[in-house]
Amino acid sequence: MSFSKQNSFDDRRQDSASARAAMLDRFRARPTADDPAVQARQAERLAIAVAREERVRERETERRLEAERLAAVAAAERAAEVLRKAAEVEAAAERARVAQAKQKEERDARYAARKAKIKLRR
Repeated sequence: MSFSKQNSFDDRRQDSASARAAMLDRFRARPTADDPAVQARQAERLAIAVAREERVRERETERRLEAERLAAVAAAERAAEVLRKAAEVEAAAERARVAQAKQKEERDARYAARKAKIKLRR
């Protein structure tokens, strides 16, 4: 293969040096930190960062409040469940007392009937 362009070492070295010089010129042409445009961009970035942090804090506060609300609801539901179970236990105990009293009355009635029957025989 033949090259249409014959580059010598000096040509390549000169091209490399000019490329380095161009990069250095671009770097030096950058605005400095005290440039108003740079300061404006920096202030804008700072404002965006502050707003972002504020939104993060608001979301965390909302999550915390929601968690506290859910915990309160769960506690209220547990308390209502405990009260309901206590009422069921009390109602079951009352039904047992009523049933026991009814059984006692029936037993007493049978006993009285048996005594009356024995008394009639005598």
